[in-house]
Amino acid sequence: QVQLVESGGGLVQPGGSLRLSCAASGSDITINSMGWYRQAPGKQRELVAAVVGTGTTHYPVAVRGRFIISRDRANNMTYLQMNSLRPNDTGVYYCAADRQWRYYPDDYWGQGTQVTVSS
Repeated sequence: QVQLVESGGGLVQPGGSLRLSCAASGSDITINSMGWYRQAPGKQRELVAAVVGTGTTHYPVAVRGRFIISRDRANNMTYLQMNSLRPNDTGVYYCAADRQWRYYPDDYWGQGTQVTVSS
């Protein structure tokens, strides 16, 4: 099993930035894809960023140019840098990991961290 723990969420004003972190631990399983999802109140969970294999990244149009995903394999960490945040970026952000090369990783999930964008 792989355990994922997110951190870095909080309250930020529109236009501000936040950096989320995801720490992975557990059995010696090779993880080939990492991703960040968010779930806004009353909405379905949606992917906001993924990094696959040696570093290919994928972003939906809604966050492209504002969010950056990065992965530190040596330290089992994945990050999501979020810039120019908007109120509709509010939600619970989840880290996900996958053994396969997938743009929508979903083998393992963290518990989530709340991000609120509000003035």
